Order: sequence, then C-alpha cells, then structure tokens
Amino acid sequence: MKNTLAKIHIAKKELGLDDGTYRAMLQNVAGVRSAKDLNVAGANKVIAHLTRIGWKPKTAKKVGRKPVPAKDKVRLMSKVEALLAEAGRPWDYAHTMAAHMFKVEKVDWLEYEQLASLMKALIIDAKRQGRDLG
Repeated sequence: MKNTLAKIHIAKKELGLDDGTYRAMLQNVAGVRSAKDLNVAGANKVIAHLTRIGWKPKTAKKVGRKPVPAKDKVRLMSKVEALLAEAGRPWDYAHTMAAHMFKVEKVDWLEYEQLASLMKALIIDAKRQGRDLG
C-alpha cells in the first residue's frame, strides 16, 4: 500500500495538481479527502483515474541492487530508498554517494551514522531540486 500511496503522490506532482484539485479528485473518485484514508480498492481507483487523465507511470530502473541492511539500519535504509525513488534515481546513485562521501563502496557497508549522513544529503538534494518531501 505504501508504494501505491507513493505513486499517487508522484502522479499528483507530475500532473501539477494543486491541493484543492487533488483533494476534490480524491473525494470524487474514492470518497476520501486524504490519501492516508484510502483502502486498497480506493487507491487502485485513484491510480486508474490518474492514468486516465494523463499520468504515465515510469518503469523502475533496473540499475543497481537494493542493499540488505542490518536490523538497526532498516528504517534509515527505507528512507534512503524512498528518497531515491522520489528522485527517480537508482541504487547505484546512492552507492556512488557512499563512495564519494565516505570512501565506502556499498551503501550496505556504511555505519549507522554514515547512513544517516547519506540520508541527510539526499534530503538536501531534494530541497535543492525543489522537490516537496511532505
């Protein structure tokens, strides 16, 4: 369901829907005012509607493999993954950042503090690129 909600928010941004139009669409299509209130069927209806009005989902890039983090790093790694997905960047981008920032070849090899710094760098990049993280 998280992936579906992410797609809805990406589509909203790519279609340039303002907040009022977006909430009205959610109400008309699924009977809710917020995407967090969608059930699976409602989310699928919204995705179908967004596709009908012109949104074209991008296929996932198959470049780079998703790291397998240690248990204490799972939440941070999920946040890094979300930031990469939102930016449309592959895991190889994060691996390159890890090598550049810490001289560590793979994201999965970063210490907790290094991974947190990598996440912060991705957040700064998102803000610099004008992407809305909220």
